[in-house]
Amino acid sequence: MLLVRGSAGGTELTGTLYERGERPPSFSGAPDGNAAYVWVCDEFYEVDSGGTVQRIDDREVHVAFESPMPRGFDTRQQAVEGAKEHVRTQFARIGVDPEAVELEVEKVERSDRT
Repeated sequence: MLLVRGSAGGTELTGTLYERGERPPSFSGAPDGNAAYVWVCDEFYEVDSGGTVQRIDDREVHVAFESPMPRGFDTRQQAVEGAKEHVRTQFARIGVDPEAVELEVEKVERSDRT
């Protein structure tokens, strides 16, 4: 399992990339369990009021969350690039320059491989 983390403006977003042989979570809308790589991460956007208040740099942003939209990929390279793009896009949706997002990929070993 890989964690793909983006940070910018004093906040972070982390998603999970399940690799071949690992069991991703199953829920309505999840990709086919036969996908070699499955990316799962929150999606959010800025709203005028309500939502969760998040401090980004020197401003407060009201953020509303959507249900995670898992995506399946055939190769590890496609999956990692797709995950990075997803993280950058989420930051852009709250007014952060996607180029300012620092990305990190961390390998995490799981004990429940199937």
